[in-house]
Amino acid sequence: MQNQIMKDVKKLLEFYQALGFESLPINISVSVKALKSLPVTLSHLKRQSYPDKGAALKTLREEIGDCKRCKLSKGRTNIVFGEGNPDTMLMFVGEAPGREEDLQARPFVGGAGMVLTRLIEKMGFKRGDVYIANIVKCRPPMNRDPEIEEIENCRGFVERQIEIINPEVIMSLGRISAQTLIGNVKLKITAIRGNFYDYNGIALMPTFHPAYLIRNPKDKWLTWGDAQKVMERLKSKG
Repeated sequence: MQNQIMKDVKKLLEFYQALGFESLPINISVSVKALKSLPVTLSHLKRQSYPDKGAALKTLREEIGDCKRCKLSKGRTNIVFGEGNPDTMLMFVGEAPGREEDLQARPFVGGAGMVLTRLIEKMGFKRGDVYIANIVKCRPPMNRDPEIEEIENCRGFVERQIEIINPEVIMSLGRISAQTLIGNVKLKITAIRGNFYDYNGIALMPTFHPAYLIRNPKDKWLTWGDAQKVMERLKSKG
């Protein structure tokens, strides 16, 4: 376990070195025991500015490699990293790839993806204008919810995607995405959706997952209301 932690720290430092950083604004003079108690996250780092976000994302994808960090790797076809405009003001974060996503190595391309694409277009954008990613990068068996251990082994990657892209607004799609980014597993999506939260200085809007909207189409108007609040926030920043 200690060796894996040190390998992860080494990979993190190599990642920033590849991006041209000579130093990091963190104190790493901590024991392995202390490191073991930390989640795999970059939320404690100072937000950086990336001159070439596309290159930074490519470096991150190379770091993930043929990931075997959790048991989801045993059943996946492809890692689903994420896609879109790295310079966007708006980012969508779901929970995990489904069957079609696993086959195509792209996020939100199945039935839920069609719902999300329609929402994006209704907001006045194209899919290529925004960035789409998931909390975990591999499909859970039978599309079950990702487990806590799987989330903790993978969440650092989406956090680094967010750090690189640095959007004005994140729309988290579904309960697990919102709980992970806000940092509270007890939150209920019905209670928190439609309200802005802070994610490291970025406005975070939780809303329903598109798959939920397929099962409950009557709630699409609620998600559209959430999207309108996001559009107003983006307009005020534009």
